[in-house]
Amino acid sequence: MRFKVVLALLLFLAAVLTAAGQDSTKRNDRPQASPSAQPRPESPPVTSDAKRYTWEFTQRNFIVGHILIEHDAQGRGMITFERKNEEVPIVEPVELSTAALGRIFGLWSDLHFLDSDENYQSPKDFAHLGTYRISLQDGQRKRTAEFNWSNNKIAWNLANEYRRVADQAVLVFDLNLAREMQPLNVPSLLNEMESLQRRDGLSDPKQLVPLLTELKTDEHIPLIARNQAERILKKIGK
Repeated sequence: MRFKVVLALLLFLAAVLTAAGQDSTKRNDRPQASPSAQPRPESPPVTSDAKRYTWEFTQRNFIVGHILIEHDAQGRGMITFERKNEEVPIVEPVELSTAALGRIFGLWSDLHFLDSDENYQSPKDFAHLGTYRISLQDGQRKRTAEFNWSNNKIAWNLANEYRRVADQAVLVFDLNLAREMQPLNVPSLLNEMESLQRRDGLSDPKQLVPLLTELKTDEHIPLIARNQAERILKKIGK
């Protein structure tokens, strides 16, 4: 009898515990009330990584009459340029080398650009040579300055540093296009590269090493061009 009583009690307790567990599961499965609206978090503070840099050149009478470079704090961005009598602008990615970026950022820093309201335009007007426009924004402030000639050496050097970036990027685009479409044009483009190199007109010749390495063994282009590519490589390596 005792065994039967104990067994009955155990079965009863098991039934009670099972029912309680099922009831708890049902309560937990019910949809919860929507939490009250929380205040929106504040925007993170703007850092130097959020800065955007812009350089623009315009002289519609030139063969390349308009160039725009936009890049971030890492030197990565886009270049847009328009040729005379061509309706569609060309847009290509651009990346400034570490060396070029160091020079350019040093000049931006020396200008104290966002904290200044200096007019960089020289009293003399050289609009026929083209107009430069530089712009910097950091997420909170933005400033643009325009000039066609400047007596401020820092501003003028900054404009010329970007000019080197633009000339090199346009030349690389033209060389890649010529390799595919007009191989006979490659020698003249490499002549232009050598001329820019002699005049310190390239942003960073070492960025051209991969392209020149391909060109010196590319049998689709004239032999003279392959020899030119090898000659330029040797000069860059010095």
